[in-house]
Amino acid sequence: MRVLGISGSLRRDSYNTRLLRAATALLPPGAELVEYDGLKALPPFDEDDEAAPAGAVTAWREALSGADALLFATPEYNSSIPGQLKNAVDWASRPFTDPALRNKPAAVVGTSTGMFGAVWAQAELRKSLAAAGARVIDRELPIPTAAEAFTPEGALAEHDATLELASILTDLLAEVAIDQATKAA
Repeated sequence: MRVLGISGSLRRDSYNTRLLRAATALLPPGAELVEYDGLKALPPFDEDDEAAPAGAVTAWREALSGADALLFATPEYNSSIPGQLKNAVDWASRPFTDPALRNKPAAVVGTSTGMFGAVWAQAELRKSLAAAGARVIDRELPIPTAAEAFTPEGALAEHDATLELASILTDLLAEVAIDQATKAA
């Protein structure tokens, strides 16, 4: 099973990228998390460019299509989703007749330097993904005070947060198993 990990932060040493890497260590054998690092290259969504999108848009859509499931890790900017991440969802929601997100299992987690762990951004992102056609797990994982949230080895410092992240991954992979069983039937 291939899980595409998408960090909503473009920052090189992003806490949300660290959160994706912490998730990687919790996946069972047979599942892999591949980090997507092309958000910065996506141009602003413009319907005029939809018929002949930039190469970065095609690569984004292909990465989504090649994944069995999606794991988004988002920071919170001004009580919402980072603009570049919302832009990526917009590109993935088109063309309307065959969006890359249609029926794709997805989960959303997040961390921020504040006390609320990107709760609002996670809710906004789940809403946008669902509107774009993804099958979004109705769970969240707010990790507050991101600077202290990780061990030097990169794992989550809080045991309960680790258990919750593992549980979210289990639910996400269960959705993939449902897809695979449906296709095999």
